[in-house]
Amino acid sequence: MTILQSHPSELFRLDGSVAIVTGASSGLGRRFAQVLHAAGASVVLSARRVERLDELADELGDRVLSVPCDVSSAGARDELVGATLDEFGAIDVLVNNAGIGAPAPAEDEPLDDWNQVVEVNLTAVFHLCQLAARSMLEAGSGSIVNISSVLGLVASAPIQQASYCASKGGVVALTRELGCQWARRGVRVNAIAPGWFPSEMTDGSMLGDEASLAYLRRNCPMGRVGDEHELDGVMLFLASAASSYVTGQTIAVDGGWTAR
Repeated sequence: MTILQSHPSELFRLDGSVAIVTGASSGLGRRFAQVLHAAGASVVLSARRVERLDELADELGDRVLSVPCDVSSAGARDELVGATLDEFGAIDVLVNNAGIGAPAPAEDEPLDDWNQVVEVNLTAVFHLCQLAARSMLEAGSGSIVNISSVLGLVASAPIQQASYCASKGGVVALTRELGCQWARRGVRVNAIAPGWFPSEMTDGSMLGDEASLAYLRRNCPMGRVGDEHELDGVMLFLASAASSYVTGQTIAVDGGWTAR
């Protein structure tokens, strides 16, 4: 007979854990921070827009630290991890959510735009994984959740955005590699690849007009874009002990977009 190690209702709890969420001032990052906090974690909110961080911190109440951070700066990334350890003494969960895009035909995309997208979407993800993992590896446990995209798995047509797709594909490969490097040392690294969800980035592109929405509904097997809450479960699964035997994986939450 199999003996349950914990009650199913406790699998997704994060009581006593410390979680960092980048890009927490709006959209998916804000939601991730709310969900992790509701599951019992102390949450470090990180983004560039201080007013929005403060607003979210006031909403959540206790067990919250706001750390303004531009993840394109290596020094700011160091300060974010240092402030977390100073305040809470540990890092149990890291959610690398901050990201940008620069749509343009590949033949016209400025190299400066490419470099900026790769710095924020890939280099910053690696560096924050590295910084957080040093503490996690010392403790012998931790979960890193990188936010990739279905556009790291398939092309973004009809939008043209080579830098975004390349950076998100890099996150998928980085997640596999780090997941394997640290697997025997207690640190798990996984990724979520969201499909089309409402956010500031998508509202300015594919979700910004009815013709684009009609295209998405026509081509998505589920016939719609995702609702904000439909990432809650996979986030809690990967952040918590519920996924204790899962590492190096990317889970697409996309209404079937990549299964076509």
